[in-house]
Order: sequence, then C-alpha cells, then structure tokens
Amino acid sequence: MLELLQAQRSMTTAELAGRLDVDERTVRRYAVTLAEMGVPVTGMRGRYGGYRLTPGFKLPPLMLTDDEAVAVVLGLVAADRIGLSTQAPATSSALAKIQRVLPAALAERLSAVLAAIGFTLHKREPGSRPVTSTLLDLGEATRGRRRVWLEYRSWRGAASTRDVDPYGLVFHAGHWYVPGLDHQSGEVRTFRLDRIAGLRLLAEEFEPPAGFDPVAHVLESLARVPYTWQVEVLLETDLATARARLPVTVAQVEEADGGVLLRSLVHHGLARSDRGSGAPVTVRPSPSSLDLRGPA
Repeated sequence: MLELLQAQRSMTTAELAGRLDVDERTVRRYAVTLAEMGVPVTGMRGRYGGYRLTPGFKLPPLMLTDDEAVAVVLGLVAADRIGLSTQAPATSSALAKIQRVLPAALAERLSAVLAAIGFTLHKREPGSRPVTSTLLDLGEATRGRRRVWLEYRSWRGAASTRDVDPYGLVFHAGHWYVPGLDHQSGEVRTFRLDRIAGLRLLAEEFEPPAGFDPVAHVLESLARVPYTWQVEVLLETDLATARARLPVTVAQVEEADGGVLLRSLVHHGLARSDRGSGAPVTVRPSPSSLDLRGPA
C-alpha cells in the first residue's frame, strides 16, 4: 500500500483494495498501521474517499549491516522452505526488494550462497500456507482475547462455521495451527489455518484457561489422529507412469535411484492405494513421520 501511495500520491479505497487483492476493511487496517509507524497517511472523505500521502514524504532507505542482511535473507529463504511464510508471493517479493538495495559486493556473495545451499527438509507446497490476513487477524484476536467467527473446511472437505476463542498460534511440521475453545462442540479443538476460508473478529472477549500450553495441546491432539504417518514408497516404474496413475492430491512423486519415490500422508489404507500404481513397491521409513494432518 505504501508503494502504491508513493507512486500515485492518492488512491481511492476501492482502487487500493483491487490492486492489493484485499477487502476495503483490510485497506483501512493497513492505513491505521502505517499511521502508527509514523507514515503520514491522510484519509479522504466523500463518495470516492481513499488515502493519500502528505506531499514531500519520502520513505528513508533501509539500512542493514552485513550480518543483519544475511540473517534476513537466510531467514526468508528458510521460512519459505519449511512453510513458515504465508501466501505467495510475499516471501519472494520481499527477498527481491532486499536484494535490490544491498551493496553490490554483498548481494553477489549472498547470491552465491543461495545458489549453493541445499536443504534436508522437503519444500512445503504453497497450498498449505495460510492467507496473510488470517494469520494477522488471529494474532490480534489471541493477544486481545477476542472471540472469532470461522468459516472452516475439515480435512474431509466438510464446510462449517464456528465461534472460537483462540488460545495461541502454533507452527508445526509445515503447518500453522490455532487451538481454542470451539463453542459449537464445547471442547478445545485444534484448527489448521490454511483450512480457514473466512474469519471475523467478534465483540465477545474470553479468558484462556490458566496454564494452557498451546504447543503441548497441538502436539497431543495431533498424536491422537489416526492419520499420523508420512511414508516414502519406492515404485519400480518411470515418472510419467507414476504421475499418470497417482494424482497430486494423493502423493508427491519424483525420480529416484531404482524408480520413482512417492511421499504421502497415510493411514492403514496405504497398501490398497499404492496397488493402484500398478508397480512393485518398497516401503521406506521417512525422516518426516511427524508431518501431520490436523485433527479438525
């Protein structure tokens, strides 16, 4: 929003919402945030009301030491790899902006590191990442102890609406979770943020249980779910055949020594589903056996 206002000087709320791909309520929240940061954003009233920057305002340049720049860049890359970041393309655009303003010598050395770096963790798919506004709204609700209304989709695909008292935010095994009191069931449940289709802060306030540990609750609730194992299966076939028989919604497949490596979250029905590949299989232990599906 700040970049748009710097380029246009003034824009209507509707124009900003369209360019940022958010609703007008979010635009108003952004304006308040900018004002709190000391950026002189002024609201314009009327039928085509919007926002403008005070004439003459210029954003000061970002100043980072070499150590700080390396920490920020590596943090962004690592967050994107493990799924800690939110919806694309926020991470890649932030990384590009930082690299553009770095001194040439440091930017070149950092590019060499990024080109050479390897990860032992499997890259998380963008589809498992929450919408940025969902994460921010839940953070606000948790700190302010405000109840929220959720439009939620379970792992079976069933849609529902719920009133929830959010007790915290937990990132585990590539997914964001929020544990809280579900007023529909009267129980403390765990919800995955990427399955939240809509969210609204409510006026009701709540008091969390004394001594409640969000991380411990999420881990305990995940341990009770029957869908708890990620396995790797070596299929004795070629990649084209595997992709033709196994849709991406079932498993990830990639070339490997001796055939095709399949990775999937599974339960007791794995053997039956793998027989659909039409190839001999070898089940291998996975180092990511705690890459779990959320219970709600």
